[in-house]
Amino acid sequence: MDVVALTVGVVIGASVFETPALVAGNTGSGWAALLAWTLGGGVSIVGALCYAELTTAYPHAGGDYFYFQRAFGDWLAFLFAWARLVVIQTGSIALLAFVFGDYATELWPIGAQYSPSIYAALAVAGLTLLNALGVRQGKHLQRGLTVATIVGLLVLIGAGLFLVPESAGQAAATGASDGGGGSFGMAMVFVLLTYGGWNEAAYLSAEVRDLSRNMTRGLLGSLGLIAGLYLLVNWAYLQGLGLAGMAGSEVVAADLMRAAFGAPGAKLISLLVVAAALSSTNATIFTGARTSFALGRDVRFFRFLGRWDADTEPPANALLVQGAVALGLVGVGAWTRQGFEAMVDYTAPVFWLFFGLAGAALFVLRRIEPETDRPFRVPLYPAVPLLFCAACLYMLWSSVAYAGAGALLGVGVLLAGIPLLALRTARSQEASS
Repeated sequence: MDVVALTVGVVIGASVFETPALVAGNTGSGWAALLAWTLGGGVSIVGALCYAELTTAYPHAGGDYFYFQRAFGDWLAFLFAWARLVVIQTGSIALLAFVFGDYATELWPIGAQYSPSIYAALAVAGLTLLNALGVRQGKHLQRGLTVATIVGLLVLIGAGLFLVPESAGQAAATGASDGGGGSFGMAMVFVLLTYGGWNEAAYLSAEVRDLSRNMTRGLLGSLGLIAGLYLLVNWAYLQGLGLAGMAGSEVVAADLMRAAFGAPGAKLISLLVVAAALSSTNATIFTGARTSFALGRDVRFFRFLGRWDADTEPPANALLVQGAVALGLVGVGAWTRQGFEAMVDYTAPVFWLFFGLAGAALFVLRRIEPETDRPFRVPLYPAVPLLFCAACLYMLWSSVAYAGAGALLGVGVLLAGIPLLALRTARSQEASS
């Protein structure tokens, strides 16, 4: 249940309330839009099969860090841990916190144009401290927020399928241009971004009881639940607004709820997005510090990150450093006044680079460590992991094309880890000589 709650909490965030309109705008029919969401679920399940083998064969709190270390060596593991600390995880935390800030501001503005940034900073600081107090507090909060998110999505589905008058959907369909002006490939970019984040469950592999059974069931079960919810909510959008109505909407969920309930419906969906963003932010904070903990155990320069408080259970130092970096990125977003967009540009290319390398690690580990016990083996090997790697390469290219110049900052911060890697290598050589 904890693996499912964590995975669902990370994946189902605010993006499901934004990207359906973009997907509709890049497909020519309602069936094509639903097909895109179905394929996105299929690609995610293919990736989950790869991760099910990695997590059950190599249970470790460092997740991908540990896989890279065994498959490619310390140098790539170090660069990944560095990227996760300063780009991938912290950028995702800031991104989700800005979503929370934007929608919380819609409900209760607290300070001119900086209200979203203030809310984002409060979310990062508050949830970091809560998780630093102990696993139990963070775990129970995650369960509650995930349940609230799913209940809210069910309300949205019910509104679109049963409560919006048929005339409203027809009016929306005739009042806007059709959604076929883009490309199916671009629609898949938005779909796969919305499915992203399920791999965070890998960082719980060292803490899950009956790992071979529960991790595989948790990954596949959570993705099946997510895919089902995504298909239902997009069907509800199509029924309530029509494809053209979806494509022409900037706030598709609010428009649907407004059609069903009027202005109070728009307020209700804002509360839902606030809950979803908090759920994803909390789950991302919870898992993120575990890679930094693994880095602290292996690299002397970051040793302070590898201290695990036996009384309260979480890696408190890693959590606090991660929170400080995320707060700095919130400051960057506030300065640019493009909080969410700035963080997407910052994180996406680096994320997909290492995601694809995780798929490649499965091939390498099968070759160099054939004697390792693998309680779960990817079916149809090597076709399934090859498909996963191809999807990651496509997303890497697409995210660079989407982010453009904004990708340079994230890539630059990643490359800043190379001098640290060289310094670490030099010190290791001195110590051994």
